[in-house]
Amino acid sequence: MRQRVLRCVVSFYTTAGAMAAERLCRQEELEGKLISVPRSVTSDCGLAWSAPPELRQTLERRFREAGIEAAGFHELTL
Repeated sequence: MRQRVLRCVVSFYTTAGAMAAERLCRQEELEGKLISVPRSVTSDCGLAWSAPPELRQTLERRFREAGIEAAGFHELTL
């Protein structure tokens, strides 16, 4: 059984926003991956970015600077 860990889950309004976030994070070598939105989070597009919780402030800042609109930042145990 996989161990559950705390993650920063970023939800998006659009699939394009989620894909732009993935591209930015890959370019900047920020740890994380695209996941299906957990049931406890509502999202318009169904995709979310999952990253270590210590990256939350960095992600908030970089997404804002890049014009990527996030629907919400959530700390969840996945």
